[in-house]
Amino acid sequence: MNMTGDYEQAMDRQQILIVDDEKINRMILIDMFQEEYDTVEARNGKEAIAQIKEHPEISLILLDIVMPILNGFKVLEFMQDEGILDKVPVILITSETIGDSEDKAYSFGVADVIHKPFYPHIVKKRCKNIIELYQNKHNMEMRLKEQEEAIMAHQREVNESNEIMIDALSSIVESRSAETGEHTRRIKYFTRVLLKYFMKYFPKYGLTEEQVDLIARASVLHDIGKIGIPDSILLKPGKLTDEEYKVMKTHTTIGYDLLKKFYRDQTSEFSRYCFEICRHHHERWDGKGYPDHLAGDAIPISAQIVSLADVYDALISPRVYKSPFANEVAFDMIMNGECGQFPPDVLECFRLAKEDFFVIVEVSGMFEFI
Repeated sequence: MNMTGDYEQAMDRQQILIVDDEKINRMILIDMFQEEYDTVEARNGKEAIAQIKEHPEISLILLDIVMPILNGFKVLEFMQDEGILDKVPVILITSETIGDSEDKAYSFGVADVIHKPFYPHIVKKRCKNIIELYQNKHNMEMRLKEQEEAIMAHQREVNESNEIMIDALSSIVESRSAETGEHTRRIKYFTRVLLKYFMKYFPKYGLTEEQVDLIARASVLHDIGKIGIPDSILLKPGKLTDEEYKVMKTHTTIGYDLLKKFYRDQTSEFSRYCFEICRHHHERWDGKGYPDHLAGDAIPISAQIVSLADVYDALISPRVYKSPFANEVAFDMIMNGECGQFPPDVLECFRLAKEDFFVIVEVSGMFEFI
């Protein structure tokens, strides 16, 4: 006797719930399915609900409509409320004539309606087809879910690799500039904080959590173009001459051109933010910035945000040519227009994020956060 084979076969058998208040009907259906399926039964809607709760592995429900205590439609309402109807097919077996009841049943999303008296071989075939249909649907959903999880895992791996590469590039720039290694990290945090306030108080911009993350990650590349600026200008301790300042301003276009060559997929949202921030983070609301003298809403929101974050961090950071300003002083300088004109919405978010900025500065001075 092959007990292992019998056990495995029993484990593979699917389960059908038969709900009918007349015992003879239940016996007919049980006899019809017992060779291929395991069956459980219920005499009314209340027992049916109890069986559904007890047997979540049910593959099909054969449901009568007219029953005591709770009728078939009450069972359908329960299944609909619990989100079970999408997973477990229901076939109504009824003696009622075709009409409103059938329309109501299909409105619940039942798989089929069979009228009494019925032919056993037809019922059996229709039930088998529906079970296979739902099983195939379930298998397909599982495969799609697995594929989606695999794609997401791959994307996380790509994002992590990109993050490492981006941090490495920004570190190269900082290693030969007058700025500290924490500059780009603070820019990322300042940018993220400002964008969070934009999401909450300015929904007209339509920013999403994903876009906030992409813009924050892209912000660390804002000064990548400084890699092409001579040390004599980049590290000069005093004020730059007009000619030297012209050269310094080209870091925006140098970085933009570098990234254009670097990114193969120039249509991705992340690459677009990198291009916008790198080229336009020195534009000003009144059109007096560079390199393209954009004004107003022509300046991408990503660049507007990073621009303010960059100016604030420059004010509070020590440089070879200046001492750092206190947090409160730097805040007032920006709000009073002493550092150029910024968009009203950006300034409002900066005002709202004031304490968050101060905390970031304090924490960055205590710990080397990433």
